Amino acid sequence: MKVLIKQATIVDSSSPFNGQTKDILISEGIIHSIADNIQETADTVIEEKGIHVSIGWMDIFAQFCDPGYEYRETLETGAKAAAAGGFTDVIVLANTNPAIHTKSQVEYILQKSLALPVSIHPAGAVTKNTEGKELAEMYDMHASGAIAFSDGNNSIQSPGILLKALQYTLAFDGTIIQLPDDKSINAQGLINEGIVSTQLGLPGKPAIAEELMIARDIELVKYTGSKIHFTGISTQKSIELIAAAKAEGLQVSCSVSPYHLCFCDEDLTTYDTNLKVNPPLRTKADMLALRKALKDGTVDCIASHHIPQNTDSKVCEFEYAKNGMIGLETLFGAVSNYAASVESLITALSVTSRKIFGQAIPEIKEGVKAKLTIFNPDKEFVFEASMIQSKSKNSAFIGKTLKGKVTGIINGQSFYRN
Repeated sequence: MKVLIKQATIVDSSSPFNGQTKDILISEGIIHSIADNIQETADTVIEEKGIHVSIGWMDIFAQFCDPGYEYRETLETGAKAAAAGGFTDVIVLANTNPAIHTKSQVEYILQKSLALPVSIHPAGAVTKNTEGKELAEMYDMHASGAIAFSDGNNSIQSPGILLKALQYTLAFDGTIIQLPDDKSINAQGLINEGIVSTQLGLPGKPAIAEELMIARDIELVKYTGSKIHFTGISTQKSIELIAAAKAEGLQVSCSVSPYHLCFCDEDLTTYDTNLKVNPPLRTKADMLALRKALKDGTVDCIASHHIPQNTDSKVCEFEYAKNGMIGLETLFGAVSNYAASVESLITALSVTSRKIFGQAIPEIKEGVKAKLTIFNPDKEFVFEASMIQSKSKNSAFIGKTLKGKVTGIINGQSFYRN
C-alpha cells in the first residue's frame, strides 16, 4: 500500500527537514521518498491545507481494561481511540483482572495487539494484583516486553515496598510510574479540599496527600539512585518539589493530565461526574502553575490518563461516580494552547515520552519504517460524542471547541485516518 502526504510541514527537531514543507511517500510501511513535489500515484493521497507531520506520538498512562473489564474498553477500541488522537504508541496500565503482574499477562497484551494500528506497550505491575503488598515478577516481565512498571491507579503506599522495587529496577535500568496519592489522608475525599469543597458540601481531599508522597518518593530515589516518573501531578507545591529534585540531578520526571491543565475545582459547581478524577482537580492557582511548568519544561510530558468508565459509573450521584475520564482523542486539541510552541508540545509527546522509558526515537527520513502522526495544529473543531472511538464516552470535553485536529497516523503497514 502506498500513501502520499502532500505539502506537509515537518515538525521534528532532529530532522534536517524540520520546518520545511514537503511531500512524503510511504510504500509498504517504509518512508520511500521525501521531496518538494512527488508525482507518483498512490492508493491514498492526504492533501489538506495546513497539515503537519511529526514522528508518532506516545502516551504513557492509559487504561485499556483488557482483560477483565472489556465492557469499559478493549485493546481494539482503545487502539482506535489512540489512533484517532494521533498516538502510534501507548503504555497501558496493569489495573486489569487478572492484573498484568506476570510475564504471561505481558505476552498476552503484546500478542493480542500485534494486528492493531497502534503499538501497545504493557506496564507491568510493581506488586502482585497491584495491591501494594508483595513485589511482582518485574525482571521476568521486563524480559517479556514490559517497558515500565506501575501499580497504575493504585499508588504504592508502603515506602518499604517502593524502596525494594526501586532497587530491583536498577538491574535493568527500569522506570517506575507513580501516581502520588497518600490514601491514609482523607481517602473518602471526593474533590480538592478548599473553598469549593466547602461551598458544595463535598468531602475534600487535601493537596498534602499528593505532596507528602512526592517528597517521600524523591527521598527514596535519592537513596537508591533509581528512576521514578510521577504522573497526574496537580499542585504548585508538587511542581516545586520535582523541580528541586531535578536540580539535584536525581532521575525524576513528571507528567500532567490534560484535565489538570484545562479545568480546576471551580468547574465542579455543576457536579459534572466526568470531572471526578484522581488526583482531583485543584485550585485555579494550581492549574495556572501547571500550565507555566509545561511551558518552562519542568513538566516533561503530558499523559492522557485515559480511564474509560461505563455509563452507569458516571450517570449517577457525584458521590457514587467512579473516578476517571477518557483522554486520548482530545489530548492534543485540549492542551495545544498551553504549550510554549507547537514544536515543544510535539517534542514532549513524541521524543521526551520515549526517552523517559528508554525507547528508540523514530525518524523522518527515507528508508526507515514510517511511524508518523499527521495533524493540523491550527484547525479548530467542536468535539462531539459521535466522534468518540473509545467504548466509553466519559469525557468533559464533549461540546467544547478544541484547537488542533489529528488527521491520522501511519505506523508501519497500519494506516488510520479520521
